[in-house]
This record gives sequence, C-alpha cells and structure tokens, in this order.
Amino acid sequence: MSKNVNQKIYFAGNTIFNEGETGTRAFLIKEGEVEIRKQLGNREILLGTIQKGSIFGEMALIDDQPRSASAVAVRDTTVIIISRDVLQGKLASADPFVRGLLNIFVRNLRTMTKRMSALERQLNGAE
Repeated sequence: MSKNVNQKIYFAGNTIFNEGETGTRAFLIKEGEVEIRKQLGNREILLGTIQKGSIFGEMALIDDQPRSASAVAVRDTTVIIISRDVLQGKLASADPFVRGLLNIFVRNLRTMTKRMSALERQLNGAE
C-alpha cells in the first residue's frame, strides 16, 4: 500500500478539490483543518469543518459520481493521499455485505445533500 500513498501540504486557503470534479483520490488529514463547502446558486455554504484523523473525498471513489462539495484548507494542512486503486483494492477484499452497506450509505448521503440543496433554494426564493 505504501507505494500508492503519498503526502501533500495544502496551505491555508488552497482548494483541495472543487464540487463537480471527478474524484480520483481520497484524503486523510494528518495535520490541519479543512472546510467542506457546497455551492448553492451564487452562495457558498459551509457543510462542516474536519480535522486531524478525518477522511474526506471518499464518496466519489466509492460511487464514481462527481464530487458533491468542495474542500478548502483552513490552515496549513498535511494530507495523506489515498488513490482510487488503493481504496478499490481494500473494498474488493472487504465482505460483500460491507461493500453493499457502504454503497447504500453513500447513496443516502448524496440524496440528503441534494434535498438540502433544494430546500435551501426554496428558502432563498421565499425571502
């Protein structure tokens, strides 16, 4: 696995990936802090802030859908980059039930994100 895993530093304010991009890597925060942001019309909303030990960007690797949000380093952040091949290899050796459950979780999370976006648009239209 070590040959497929490397580290990268993103400085404060650097975009790690953008919403809508094809995902080829997941990230594990070794040190630092990352905001997950979603574009709603001409506004950007903060979905959450994640820190050391958190993994992000994995959904696009699991279900091959475009990234559902953007990730931006809040402060200088070191990440361990996990390639699609490494993650797919780990999933291939996992129990089929666990793989199925993971796919359901990702699908449900994407559905909830879409519903949240639709609700936000409705609320903004009512103002």
